[in-house]
Amino acid sequence: MKPDTEKKTYRRVMTIAGSDPSGGAGVQADIKTISACGCFATSAIVAVVDENTVGVTGVHPIPAAFVAGQIRSILDDIGTDAVKIGMLHSSELVRTVRTTLDAYPDITDIVLDPVMVATSGDPLLEEDAVKTIREVLIPRSRIITPNIPEAELLLGHSIDGADCLPDAARELAGFGASVFLKAGHLSDDELVDIFYNAETDTMLRLASPRVPTVNTHGTGCTLSSALASFLAKGHPLDDAARLAKKYIASAIEAGAHYAIGHGHGPVHHFHAYWQ
Repeated sequence: MKPDTEKKTYRRVMTIAGSDPSGGAGVQADIKTISACGCFATSAIVAVVDENTVGVTGVHPIPAAFVAGQIRSILDDIGTDAVKIGMLHSSELVRTVRTTLDAYPDITDIVLDPVMVATSGDPLLEEDAVKTIREVLIPRSRIITPNIPEAELLLGHSIDGADCLPDAARELAGFGASVFLKAGHLSDDELVDIFYNAETDTMLRLASPRVPTVNTHGTGCTLSSALASFLAKGHPLDDAARLAKKYIASAIEAGAHYAIGHGHGPVHHFHAYWQ
C-alpha cells in the first residue's frame, strides 16, 4: 500500500444548503452536480425541507450552532477547495455561516446562490435575511448567481428585459462579488445569461437555446455547484462560468426528455454518463 504522501487527492467542494427529498434541488442536486463535474462533495445541512416537484410544504431549520459545527467538522478534517452556499433561511444563519467561514481565510472560492424563492414560487427566505445576505455574505463570496427575481430583491428595483441585465449585473457587483445573472425568467427564444467578472471588469454573454420543458427544478442549485466545482479544479473565473453554463444547458436539454413527478422535474445531472 502506498504511503499517504504518494496517494492521489480529490478536488473538494463543500455545499452549505437545505435538503430536497425529491432529489432535484438543494444538497441532493449539489452532490450530484459536484460528482458529475469530477469533484468530491461534502455538505453542511442548514434545513430539512418538505418538498417535491409540485411545491414546498414546510421547512425545518437546523439550529445555526449545529450548522457551524458541520462546517467546522468538514473543514478541520477534509478541507475544501471551493464552497457553494445555497438556501439560508434566516439572518442568524447567514451571520453564522459568514463568521464560521471567516475562521478559514484561505478559502476564497465561494459561490453564493441567493436562493429566495423555489421554482414552484414558494418563498424559502425570511424577509430580513435579504438585507443580511446583501451586507454580510455577498462581500465574503467570489461569485453570486441570482436569477432575475432574486436580483430584483437584492437591488430593490425591477429589471426590465434582457437589455438591462448587464447594468444590473454591474450594479449587483457593487455589493462585493462577481455576478452570474441568470436570464431564465425572460421569454426570449435564446437564453442569454450575463457573467460580470468584477475582478477584471469584463462582461460575458453566455447564450444557449431555450429548451421547452417543465423540468427546471434545481437549475440554480445545479449551476452554482458546477461553478464551484470548476473553480475547485483550478479554472480561471471566466472559464469556470463558461463551463458551468455549458453543463447546466446540457443538463436541461437532456432532462427535458424525462418525466418524473407531477410538477417541475429535475435536470439530468449525469447526462454525460447515462441516458
